[in-house]
Amino acid sequence: MTFRRLLLLAPFTIAFAPGPAPAAEPVRQIQITVYGEDRCPEPESEDEVVVCARQPEEERYRVPPALRERRDRPAEISWQSRNEMLEEDARTQRPDSCSVVGSGGFTGCAAAFIRQWYDERRSRRTR
Repeated sequence: MTFRRLLLLAPFTIAFAPGPAPAAEPVRQIQITVYGEDRCPEPESEDEVVVCARQPEEERYRVPPALRERRDRPAEISWQSRNEMLEEDARTQRPDSCSVVGSGGFTGCAAAFIRQWYDERRSRRTR
């Protein structure tokens, strides 16, 4: 083979040359949460990896934070405001609601216009 052919084949032989063998992945992986002064369990063999997360002792029997914190509504809403929101949501299904839903829904159109006028007036005063 000539030197010129060797130069053309050199990049391909380098690209396909075997490299170092990849490290063998552990057969078993354990992820565990330990509380207080509890010890992290030892791996049973060399092919096992144990990952421990440590939490304070008072968190041992509590509901996890992701489940105990409700993010769907802010906590600073008063009970009165929540009640008003529920009443407003249910208003379309009651009589005097000014809607096509519910019995007598058409009877509340004048009251709805008055409520809207008061809301607009209140918002102009707060500006």
